[in-house]
Formats: sequence, C-alpha cells, structure tokens
Amino acid sequence: MGLRKGQKAPDFTLPSTSGSDFKLSRDFFGKACVIYFYPKDFTGGCTAQACEFRDQFEEFRDLDLPIIGISRDDMETHLRFKKSNNLPFELLSDTSGEVCKKYDALVPIIGIPKRVTYLLDKGHVIQDEFQDMFNAKAHIQKMLENY
Repeated sequence: MGLRKGQKAPDFTLPSTSGSDFKLSRDFFGKACVIYFYPKDFTGGCTAQACEFRDQFEEFRDLDLPIIGISRDDMETHLRFKKSNNLPFELLSDTSGEVCKKYDALVPIIGIPKRVTYLLDKGHVIQDEFQDMFNAKAHIQKMLENY
C-alpha cells in the first residue's frame, strides 16, 4: 500500500530530463501536481502510460497541474524514451531507488518501481493515490476525476 491521502508527500531531489536537478519543494512550490512512478522505459505498459499522459497533457496543463514521471532508468535511457515518445513533461531518474522507497513505490524483493500515481495539492499533501500495474490508462483518468 502506498502513501495515504492526507499525508505530506516526501520532498526529494532527482536528476531531470530538463538537464538540471528537480526538487519537489522548489520546482513545484505552491503548485498541485501529479507524480507517477513506473517500472521501466520502453516497456509496453510504461510506454502506453507515458503516451496517455502525453495525449491528455493539454487537459492537465489547462488545470495548471504539472506531471512528472519517475523510474529507476538512467538519464540516457530517459532522454531517449522522452524523445521517442514526444513527451511534453519531465522524467526523473531514481537509479538508487531511494525516492521510490520514500513513496512506497518499489515492488518488494525485486526492487522495480510499482505503477503508482499520486495527486498532490498546492501544499504537497497527497489528495489521491492510485496503483494498478496493468491498467496504465486508469491512472490518468483517476487523477483527472479527483482533481
């Protein structure tokens, strides 16, 4: 079970496909946002999920609700994945898995990220959390419904 609604989201700093480090409390200060964790770049479900966020990006943008994706892939892989899928949002690289662990987003024993999405309010308190390893599109629908 992930972090729960009403909990303050842990702050973190990770390298971003923007070329600089992303820090939640600094870069999304005073902004509601969506943080989604996913297992691996270039896999079927993860590509479908990223592309669904891309396809719905305008709706998130109109709500002033930025999106970031996090996996344990390295930055080189993230950059290729972002470019090949024309993703309009940043991907963050958590190669150590420490941020995934803080967000209870690691599959036990094997250590790959779970498919879990968090909706944070402007104070970065969790408003919604959704986990489903197999229905990637449901993550997007759930976040839009509950914002």
